Amino acid sequence: MTASSRTVIAQSLAAGRSAMWTVIAFSFATSVLQFVVPLYMLQIYDRVIPSRNEWTLLTLSLVAAFLLVVFAALEALRARILVRLGLLFDRHAAETVFEAVHHGHLQEPQAGHGQALRDVDTCREFLTGSGLLAFCDAPWFPIFIVAAFVLHPLYGWVALGGSAVILGLTLLTEFATRHRLRDATRANIAATHNAQSAMRNAEVLRAMGMLHAIRGVWKRQHDEQLRHQAHASDRAAVLVSATRCARFVLQVAILGTGAFLAIHREVSPGSIVAASILVGRALQPIEILVTHWKGFVAARGALRRIHALLALLPDNGTPRIKLPPPEGHIAFENVTINAPGGQRSILQDLSFTLSAGEVLAIVGPSAAGKSTLVRAITGVWPAAAGKVRLDGYDIAQWNPDELGRHVGYLPQTIDLFAGMVGENIARFQEGDPGLVIAAAREAGCHDLIQGLPDGYNTRIGEGGLGLSGGQRQRIGLARALYDSPRLILLDEPNAHLDTVGEQALLDTLIALRHRGATTVIVSHAPSTLAAADHIMLIRDGVMHGFGTAKEMLGPKSRVAGGERVS
Repeated sequence: MTASSRTVIAQSLAAGRSAMWTVIAFSFATSVLQFVVPLYMLQIYDRVIPSRNEWTLLTLSLVAAFLLVVFAALEALRARILVRLGLLFDRHAAETVFEAVHHGHLQEPQAGHGQALRDVDTCREFLTGSGLLAFCDAPWFPIFIVAAFVLHPLYGWVALGGSAVILGLTLLTEFATRHRLRDATRANIAATHNAQSAMRNAEVLRAMGMLHAIRGVWKRQHDEQLRHQAHASDRAAVLVSATRCARFVLQVAILGTGAFLAIHREVSPGSIVAASILVGRALQPIEILVTHWKGFVAARGALRRIHALLALLPDNGTPRIKLPPPEGHIAFENVTINAPGGQRSILQDLSFTLSAGEVLAIVGPSAAGKSTLVRAITGVWPAAAGKVRLDGYDIAQWNPDELGRHVGYLPQTIDLFAGMVGENIARFQEGDPGLVIAAAREAGCHDLIQGLPDGYNTRIGEGGLGLSGGQRQRIGLARALYDSPRLILLDEPNAHLDTVGEQALLDTLIALRHRGATTVIVSHAPSTLAAADHIMLIRDGVMHGFGTAKEMLGPKSRVAGGERVS
């Protein structure tokens, strides 16, 4: 599911629009119901006490109690609606953001896009918190100012002036803390990214004594975050205190104004209490806004980062014709590949063709561009120039999810996922257990898996924790072969294999040739090269040789150590 950032966010917010209008309507109702207490006090002081009528007191008390129960019910309902609104936003946005994080990581691996998943949580929590309730209550504060004018114009002017001061302090809080909080968030994202990286490489840090140095890098970023956050909190604390002080001063001013008017017999004593309650209620949402301003800023920043990330997603709004399952014919047409997020070319002007069912071995020195070529065939790294074609179609025209079912990919770094061995082989899909065992047999690791504590049900940690390098590689090969894909891409599949594993790999390549799977393998092993139909030599991102195995390994032209020697 992909869409533009504007469409995704608009759909997420539109889904809860009716719920939001309901919350606003409830906020109006609860605002009106909060007149109950000041009106009750006004009637008590102006009617009940002078008349000493107990039935009037009882009637007023019962009516006030009933209305306050209604008020409490509406408060609970709108809080529950906001919780559902947050869940609705998450339901519409989370999956697309997850996909965008994956896509963004492919384009900009070091950008720390994983923060976007936490940003969705931040937005959801803001939607369900008291900060949003304050935003819903704030538009109705003029009702209380008007009520103050009704009691006496002087009450209204004092309340209006005080509200303007407090509102100005709220806006000043925004301008004073915006940049500091934004910088603190950036530093926190960088520190969190480094900490997660350190945890993933805990063995390396311990073995080579790097913990102190990496901790120092994390500490500097963490301290930068705390410094910006402390500056923002200091400024906010001053302004929050000033806001509270202004509110107390306004309360005193209202009481003093009421006393002055009562002395001149322009208002009753009951109106003093009523006016004080009305003005306090009018200012309550503003004070809550100031208190929760940091959460509002965090949610706004999170939404902005989500927008920026979703903008990286391709706009696939136009329906595509579903392409047939690939046969495996590969063609490179003057292809140039750049590193993600950069302009440096890794592969330059590469052209070749590979017929369906053939085996291609790629050789060359380190950093020659071999792995990049494999990534280009999968479509993971798009071509900066030229075309990569599969069965004549531009690889960009294939739906990645549909194409992935017909591709088996074993990367140089074997990334298994936390779960059972069988789940990893089945690519975490609801599949036929028979296909899992068939893939393991084809990869030559069925006996290896049976020897694990719980066989195919053996649980492994993230990255294949609990397995040796060779075991991870052979299980990764079984995952690549699951459900007999037509296109097999193997990047250094024998890097961690022993003699038994090497023989199993050779048997697998022979089996793939027999069933007509197009296979591309990066390897220097002589046995692997002998099993190939074609051999390609790459050096410095340029193809320096391409021919049949007989031509490339013959007496007049041989490949050794990644070099073509004539």
